[in-house]
Amino acid sequence: MPDTSSSALPRQVADAYVDAYIELDPITGTYLGVAESSRRLPDFSPAGQAAMAALIRSTLVELDAAEGVPGADSDEERRCTRLLRERLTAELAVHEAEEGLRAVSNIRSPAHSLRDVFSATPTATDEDWAAIVDRLRAVPAALEGYRASLALGLERKLYGGPRPAATFIGQLGTWAGEEGPGFFQEFVAEGPGSLRGELDEAAGLAAGSLVSLRDWMRDVYAPAIEGAPDTVGRERYARWSRRFNGTDLDLDEAYAYGWSEYRRLLAEMQTEADKVLPGAGPWEALAHLDVHGEHIEGVDEVRVWLQSLMDEAIEALDGTHFELAERVRKVESRIAPAGGAAAPYYTGPSEDFSRPGRTWLPTMGETRFPVYDLVSTWYHEGVPGHHLQIAQWKHVSDSLSRYQASLGQVSANAEGWALYAERLMDELGFLPDAERRLGYLDAQMMRACRVIVDIGMHLGLEIPADSPFHPGDRWTPALAEEFFGRHSGRPADFVESELTRYLSMPGQAIGYKLGERAWLLGRENARKAHGDAFDLKAWHMAALSQGSLGLDDLVDELSRL
Repeated sequence: MPDTSSSALPRQVADAYVDAYIELDPITGTYLGVAESSRRLPDFSPAGQAAMAALIRSTLVELDAAEGVPGADSDEERRCTRLLRERLTAELAVHEAEEGLRAVSNIRSPAHSLRDVFSATPTATDEDWAAIVDRLRAVPAALEGYRASLALGLERKLYGGPRPAATFIGQLGTWAGEEGPGFFQEFVAEGPGSLRGELDEAAGLAAGSLVSLRDWMRDVYAPAIEGAPDTVGRERYARWSRRFNGTDLDLDEAYAYGWSEYRRLLAEMQTEADKVLPGAGPWEALAHLDVHGEHIEGVDEVRVWLQSLMDEAIEALDGTHFELAERVRKVESRIAPAGGAAAPYYTGPSEDFSRPGRTWLPTMGETRFPVYDLVSTWYHEGVPGHHLQIAQWKHVSDSLSRYQASLGQVSANAEGWALYAERLMDELGFLPDAERRLGYLDAQMMRACRVIVDIGMHLGLEIPADSPFHPGDRWTPALAEEFFGRHSGRPADFVESELTRYLSMPGQAIGYKLGERAWLLGRENARKAHGDAFDLKAWHMAALSQGSLGLDDLVDELSRL
């Protein structure tokens, strides 16, 4: 439980919560750079989930008391209070609905968190590797706790989606090494010879537990949920939407907004497509670029190229549109481990920046990479997108709270900033030719389509009568995948992975466009308030230094800057 007194301010309550949370979730501790976390893994069982909920409830009681303490009404304390209360109430609602008993996904589950944390676990010394031996030996118990939660979900008829479950089963086999070197075996291969026997033995135990979970998922879980819906319905969707967006959205308005953005972007894409291939439609032009456009050959070559893209962006933006601390200027390009989802991603730096922020490219077996599909995406994942925001939070954490710079992240805030960053680079002229600009618009269209299909299929909404696609029909996952495929330049395996992701993370995918809308509205309100005195660089740095907020609170705070 948080160790706070009756005189604690909200930021002290928030930071005590982080300390207690890390005790329950050492995976988070590793991402924050807490060395003591490297030997342990969380308890994913029902009892572990109950302990986390108890921590949330006690922290909310502490926060109630803290709001009456002198000084709690300052801007810094007020922002922290808003975020902490909103985040904890959203998390508690998800727990009380027992969503953790059906956490099956192709991208976000306890098993994914467990695997991914090894990529962030320190490996510089023999002592680091000795801690890894302990963490590997903890994998079987952690996965057994996760299996126990899913089994309780089956008893209570709380089912994960069949489609995400089928994909997850395949991923477990890949991680275990049934289609080549396993994740854990490859990971320990870099370890010191002095620990070789212990590392190999522990990696074997971890891989074996993946096989055991895979077999149970295949033989028990998948048959039990056969015929269950992959979609979640309005009530569950609203709960998850609040969790990912930090506000109670008008889902029907958001659905209509998605369609309005679809129509706007389609017209812009057609203009750029005519420049690439006269007379062609947008996706015909993108297919042409797949073959004839600028591209990078080779996996290591694309990693180096992406690093140079981010380095060039930092040099161009620092001092002109941002003021970056030296440690924020460092970001690394990496290739993602095999067996994950198809989408690129970012991991933030440790609190002391000893581990830098990193972007990750899943190659999906490819060795040839069209540039149009990379430039805007790396402005999103790296600079000025996720890296500048998340690294800046860590850099100014002393003036925020540890919570605001880490656990308090609202997905739609971060994804909205990253999509705003793509648009900013277009506004600043960093997409000078039709090839790169069409790629940017294709990425924007993907985010608009996410709003349409994510809300549409989970709520079973009607497709508008003026739609060029199945007008008047009601959305299903099959229609959503067809629509998404028709309106994306990305390959079929990416489209399939994306739709599976939306089914297992309802409400997350809409936060990109809705978050971008919030950032743009906040900027416009601030610009109107300041008139000719508006300073975009100063606004950017103030905005990036206030920590995360839910979307309604975000617009309010951005408008004040």
